[in-house]
Amino acid sequence: MAIKSETELYAPVKAYLEELGYSVRGEVRHCDVVAVRGEEPPLIIELKRSFSIPLLLQGIDRLRLTRSVYVAFERPAKGKAPHSATWPELRKLCGMLGLGMITVQFYKTRKPRVEVECHPLEGQALYPLASPPRHSKYAAGKLLQEFQERRADYNVGGSSKRKLVTAYREKSLQLASLLGSHGPMSPKQLRDLTGQAQAASMLQKNYYLWFRRVERGVYTLSPQGEEALKTYAHVVDGLPSLDMAQR
Repeated sequence: MAIKSETELYAPVKAYLEELGYSVRGEVRHCDVVAVRGEEPPLIIELKRSFSIPLLLQGIDRLRLTRSVYVAFERPAKGKAPHSATWPELRKLCGMLGLGMITVQFYKTRKPRVEVECHPLEGQALYPLASPPRHSKYAAGKLLQEFQERRADYNVGGSSKRKLVTAYREKSLQLASLLGSHGPMSPKQLRDLTGQAQAASMLQKNYYLWFRRVERGVYTLSPQGEEALKTYAHVVDGLPSLDMAQR
C-alpha cells in the first residue's frame, strides 16, 4: 500500500525507537523526528513518502546538528528499490553521504515493519565526495534544549502547515491555564507557581495574544487565550497541577 502522507511514517518509526529505549519527539526545530537515549548524541530522522534527492539534502543539512542522521521512507510493496536502483546501491549512496537509511513496510492486516537498511556510522569516516557539513555546537544545543523542555510529544513528525506544540507554547499554555482557572495574577505569582523565570517577559511580549494587562503588574486571559485553552486542551490536561497556596 502506498501511504498518502509522510506523517504516516511517524508512528511506526517512533514505536521502533522507543522499543530501543529512546525518548522521541516530533517536529523539533524543523527536524521531523528527534530521539534521545541517555547521554548519547541526539538522533535525527527525516521522513519522506519515497526516496528522493530532497530527502537526502535534508539529511545532509541535519549533519550540522548530529552525525546520527537517518532518512526514512516507505518501502515499495514489491520490495524493489526506487529509481531503478538496487538496495545495495542506495545503501552505498547513503553511506557515502554519512547518512543512515530506514524503510517502513506497510501491510493491510498487520503492523508496519521498520527496518534499518544501514547506519550512518558505516560511512561516517568515508565521505569520498565531499566533506560533511561543519558541526554547529550552538544549533545542536538549541535542538537538545527544545527537546528537553517539552513535557510530552504532541506533534506528528512530517507535519506541515500545522501549529506545532513547542516548548514555548507549552509554557504559555501553563500561564494561560492558571489565569483561566484563578483569574488575574501578577507575573511574580505566575513565576513562583510555575518556576518559569521568563514569565514576566512572556506576558509582556504576548506573542500569541493570549494575555491582557488589566492594571500595572496584573494580567488576565484574553478571548484568544480562552480559545487556546480549548484548542490545546489535550496539552493543558497534561500539565502538572500547581499548589495555589504558594500565591
